[in-house]
Amino acid sequence: MNSGLIGKVDKAKKYAQERDRMHVSSLQVDFRGENDTHHVALDGDAWRCSCDFFEGWGACAHTMALERVLDGMIPNAAVMTPAFA
Repeated sequence: MNSGLIGKVDKAKKYAQERDRMHVSSLQVDFRGENDTHHVALDGDAWRCSCDFFEGWGACAHTMALERVLDGMIPNAAVMTPAFA
């Protein structure tokens, strides 16, 4: 393996451990739920989800799951569920 590439792999491993380096400002995810696949997006601090529950409540299991996965990497204003109960 090329020594330059080895260095980049090592740097990537280090960066992956340092989550505070990453800040997600927009994201699109196809989320396979129990009943259907839903399209979830984050744009700035605004979530969107194609599921019916989100339409009525402005949050859903899909957005809350992504909040957990992206903890510390999304804008504070995008966090809809306090303390990830």
